[in-house]
Amino acid sequence: MAALAELPQTTRRLLLASDCENQSNDLARILKNAGSVEAISIQDLPDHPASDFVGVIIDIDLTSAAIVQHVRSKLIGEAYQSLPRLFVLADSLHHGPTQAWALGATDTIERPLDPESILHRIRQVFPETPEDEHTTDARILSNGVTAALIVMSKIFRRLPAGIPLTIEDVMQAETQILRALKRCSLRQWLVAINKHHNRSYRHTLHVTGYAVAFAQYLCMREEDQRRLTRAALLHDVGKAFIPVPILNKVGKFSDEEVNILAQHTRLGFNALKEQRGFPGEVLDVVLHHHEMLDGTGYPDGLHGSRISDIVRIITLVDTYATLLEPDAETLAMTPEQAFAIMELMDGKLDSALRQAFRPVALGL
Repeated sequence: MAALAELPQTTRRLLLASDCENQSNDLARILKNAGSVEAISIQDLPDHPASDFVGVIIDIDLTSAAIVQHVRSKLIGEAYQSLPRLFVLADSLHHGPTQAWALGATDTIERPLDPESILHRIRQVFPETPEDEHTTDARILSNGVTAALIVMSKIFRRLPAGIPLTIEDVMQAETQILRALKRCSLRQWLVAINKHHNRSYRHTLHVTGYAVAFAQYLCMREEDQRRLTRAALLHDVGKAFIPVPILNKVGKFSDEEVNILAQHTRLGFNALKEQRGFPGEVLDVVLHHHEMLDGTGYPDGLHGSRISDIVRIITLVDTYATLLEPDAETLAMTPEQAFAIMELMDGKLDSALRQAFRPVALGL
């Protein structure tokens, strides 16, 4: 094993659950460079982990239905909902990331183990100390915004260059974004995002902020908050393939430019489908977030019940965020003005969701 750079002592306490006979000693040795480690058999995974654990690492055989079911029965418990989960994948396992995601993984690492990469992941995913006691709101907000911007960079810079995007890339940012919007206000998130010069980045992260704030306002379970975070971060992924002069144009679009811009839904869907590993509901959001309940949307002109709940939510917050953005011909609307326009869109947006969203949109 390559020598590791000496790291400062930390207060992280990690739970390592393994189905290996040696309880993943090789991994435990690496993890001890990031904090104290308690290694246990997967069969001993507790229903209620100790409150001072900052994360759990799961090293199991994902091809074993019995083991997977045992882990699932533990991780769905309320005690694990706020605890980041990192899964170890065998390098030969097909669809391993998807299986880990289905079990609620926050992040994944792969064998053969790369010590430096693992420690980098640990520092990203697991807080050094319990944040509600030791980490400032400003730091949590900064970490969340930085994590989100890293995803945007991967979408808009790497994808067009042919560098694959994976669901793990998005999942790495989830925990920090959710933590930021839980500890800090939506307004603080928007102020931080508005400092970024890239309009496409800003729009996507506005949508993400509103989607997460809405999910938290509705007291959605952690898993559903994560689903919405992923969907919001990826909803406009197809814009990475739109010519930059059109994407950044200030002023009225020609009919041809409008048609080109509208292709972003199909382009994004195709790109993620080719990458594999992205959940079907994310692909649904990417393709259909411009559909309207009355069938006047695009690209497929879907009506009513053919539009899923998660698409309806992203469409709602995407519409609201767009209305708030100024362009060359109009000034930025106030939240009240934007919401009033959405109230005139009867038959297009889900009316029940719209009313539920009102306190979030207007800061009530």
